Amino acid sequence: MTFARLKLGEKGEALAVAYLQSKGYTLLQQNFRTKSGEIDCILQDGEELVFVEVKTRTNGDFGSPLEAVDRRKWQQITRVAQEYLAQTKGFDQAVRFDVVGVIIGSTNTIEHIKNGFEGF
Repeated sequence: MTFARLKLGEKGEALAVAYLQSKGYTLLQQNFRTKSGEIDCILQDGEELVFVEVKTRTNGDFGSPLEAVDRRKWQQITRVAQEYLAQTKGFDQAVRFDVVGVIIGSTNTIEHIKNGFEGF
């Protein structure tokens, strides 16, 4: 991954976290990594633990950033979430998987889908 793409992703994640915090979410951890992969953000929304995948683009020319989350990505995030729950002993907590799409341009656009992995 190029440095520019890495920086774009970091900016998108920062915008996504700020957006979710403005909605009352509490950030618990960012960029949780294991040998299975990474989860961009882990937040608390009331009683639910929320694992969030953030996709960032500079424009919508190739579709919504949300379209970049596929079954393979969902499976990877699910494995990493299980590892997080094992490490934190959080198996008794309600969990949810959200997806946030960010388009960074002259005006930034943020689209948030709760339970974004339903249907996989």
